Amino acid sequence: MRRIDPYIVAILCTVALATVLPARGLAVPVFGDATTVAIGLLFFLYGIRLSPQDALAGVRHWRLHSLVFAATFVLFPLLGLALRVLVPGVISPELYIGLLYVCCLPSTVQSSIAFTSIARGNVSAAICAASFSNLVGIVLTPLLVGTLLTTRGGGFSGHALLDITLQLLLPFVLGQLARRWLVGFVTRHKSVLGLVDRGSVLLVVYTAFSEGVVAGIWGQLSVTSLLALVGVNIVLLALVLAVTWYGPKLLGFSREDRITIMFCGSKKSLASGLPMASVLFAGQSVGLIVLPLMLFHQIQLMVCAWLAQRLARTTAPSPEPALVA
Repeated sequence: MRRIDPYIVAILCTVALATVLPARGLAVPVFGDATTVAIGLLFFLYGIRLSPQDALAGVRHWRLHSLVFAATFVLFPLLGLALRVLVPGVISPELYIGLLYVCCLPSTVQSSIAFTSIARGNVSAAICAASFSNLVGIVLTPLLVGTLLTTRGGGFSGHALLDITLQLLLPFVLGQLARRWLVGFVTRHKSVLGLVDRGSVLLVVYTAFSEGVVAGIWGQLSVTSLLALVGVNIVLLALVLAVTWYGPKLLGFSREDRITIMFCGSKKSLASGLPMASVLFAGQSVGLIVLPLMLFHQIQLMVCAWLAQRLARTTAPSPEPALVA
């Protein structure tokens, strides 16, 4: 079983810090402005890193990519809508919004590729599928969240759409445009910029949970509801893993392609999900809303690490060298 991700430990420590020492008074606008800048920087760097060529290079595997896309942006949202029956008996409305949000997020890049490689799946297809998921997720995730919230009486205001454009889409597009000049610099300084990435996300988490603590977030969350949320996340992941493993088998996909579809189609990105939530849910209980994502992320890492090792023991080595990211 995989040990807890150090990044998750850092996030939990940040949550604890915000609980004990939340930003108050004059510190609130300072952290708010810093978070806005950090989110813009994150999505600018995403724009530089994500290669359109990688996302489009696997067009010949269109059936595989279609299934990954369907699992990420169709199956997950439909399951999210089905979870509505659990409100308010099992989970609170705020946690349900968080679960819906998880269901709308794109796949991860690094862990999807790494687990596919460990399990001896189709690594080149995983690179294309995960990259494409993140590219379209920049636009599709806000649209899905807005649509699903509208089905339950919510939706986005014009101001929220403007924030999405200015804080998410514009920096990402600028990063894509600047990619040809900056991708070499970003690649050479990957470790340093990785710290910038993670530090920015930690700042987003601190600001979000500070607002929640001041608003009485922990008074709304009992141990029972937290355990229920963990259980719902486990069931949600199990359903998607089952569909993305056995569904492609019925459609005649090879074992290598099924591994790719399962690992790319079942993941949800914490790295883009946390900063995006601060924009999409500005003015709401962001701390409660992102809690399902934080739990789902750690659960998916532990479960998929175990699955990848198990599949590796039962899959013949591929003649193509594996890529670990």
